[in-house]
Amino acid sequence: MKYYLIAGEASGDLHGANLMKAILKNDPQAEFRFWGGDKMQAVGGTLVKHYRDLAFMGIAEVLLNIRTIRKNFTFCKKELLDFVPNVVVLIDYPGFNLRMAKFAHNRGMKVVFYISPTIWAWKQSRVYKVKKYVDRMMVILPFEKDFYAKFDYEVDFVGHPLLDELAEEKQIPKDKFLRQNNLDGRPVVAVLPGSRVQEINKILPLMLTVSLQFPDFQFVVAGVKSVPEIVYKGQNTAVIFDETHALLRNADAALVASGTATLETALLDVPQVVCYKTSLITYFIARLLVHLRFISLVNLILDREVVKELIQQDFNVENLSRELHELLENKTRRKQIAADYDLLKTKLGSSGASQRAAAVIDNVLRK
Repeated sequence: MKYYLIAGEASGDLHGANLMKAILKNDPQAEFRFWGGDKMQAVGGTLVKHYRDLAFMGIAEVLLNIRTIRKNFTFCKKELLDFVPNVVVLIDYPGFNLRMAKFAHNRGMKVVFYISPTIWAWKQSRVYKVKKYVDRMMVILPFEKDFYAKFDYEVDFVGHPLLDELAEEKQIPKDKFLRQNNLDGRPVVAVLPGSRVQEINKILPLMLTVSLQFPDFQFVVAGVKSVPEIVYKGQNTAVIFDETHALLRNADAALVASGTATLETALLDVPQVVCYKTSLITYFIARLLVHLRFISLVNLILDREVVKELIQQDFNVENLSRELHELLENKTRRKQIAADYDLLKTKLGSSGASQRAAAVIDNVLRK
C-alpha cells in the first residue's frame, strides 16, 4: 500500500516515525512519502518537505509567511495527485492538514487524522469539517473522545504515543550522562525553550537570566538540530542537542515552553514551570479566540493547576525565580506534583498507541 503522511512539527515527526514502524509490521511492503523530519526519514521512504521549513508560529508569523504557505498547499496538492496514495495520514498540524483533508477527500482518497487538532480549544466549528472530510479520527488525549461525542462523531482513543517512545528508551546512568556532555556534578535544571526559532528567541534568554540566582545548579538547554546552532549561541550555558529525554531523566527540575514538552516532562517525573511568550498581536488575538483555563497538557488533562504556568507578562524573572525556588526547595510541593503525575499517567492509559493507530489505518484500508 502507498501511504502519504503529513507532519509539520518536531512532535509530529516523532509520532509519525513510530506510526510508520507500526504500519510496517502490518504491511512490510508499505511505500511511504511524507512531510516530516529526520526521525521519519530514518524509518524509510521519501521525505518531501522537512518540518523546519513549515513551522510558522503564531497568527502574526503566519500572516508574514502567507505566500510560502500558499505555495506549500499547491505543492502538496500536486504531490497527492501524482503519488495517488491508498491513504492520506494527517498528523496534527491542523491549519494545513484540515485543508489537505478536504482536498484529498474530494479527490476520492481515504483520509485518517492521527492526533486531533485542538478544536476543543478554539474554532469548534471545525469539527464539522472533520466529520465531512476525515474517514477516521484518532485522538491521544482522554477528554477528546468525549468532546467529539457531543457532536455525534465517533473517534478512536489510541492512547498517547509518548508512552511508546519512553517505554523503549534506556536510561543512561547520571555520572555517564554528565561525563559524556562535559557537565559538572551540580544538580541539573533542564531548559526546554521549544523547537521553533521564533519561540526560542522570545523564551530562552529570559529562562537563562534566572540561572544567575541559582549558582548551585547547572542550567542545560535542550537543543534541537533542526534549529540553527547560532540561535543558541551567546547564552553562556550548556546545550545538548536531540537528547531531551536523557536530559530530563537526569534533571531535578525543568523550565518548559508550553507544548508536548510539558507532557514529556511530567511523564519523566520532573517538577516543572511552564513558560510561554509570543508577539503581542498573536497573544491578544489568541485571548479573544481561545477559551481555555490552561495552556499546558498536564493541567488540561487533569483539569486543574498541577504545574505553574507563566504566560506573557507573568513570564518574568521575578516570577520564574520564585517558582523555581519552590520546586527545588519545597519538599511538600515536589511530593504533590509527583502524586499528580501518577494520576496523569493513569488517565493516559497504557503504551501501544502507535500499534493501535496502525490497526485503525489497516481497518480503513480494508473497507
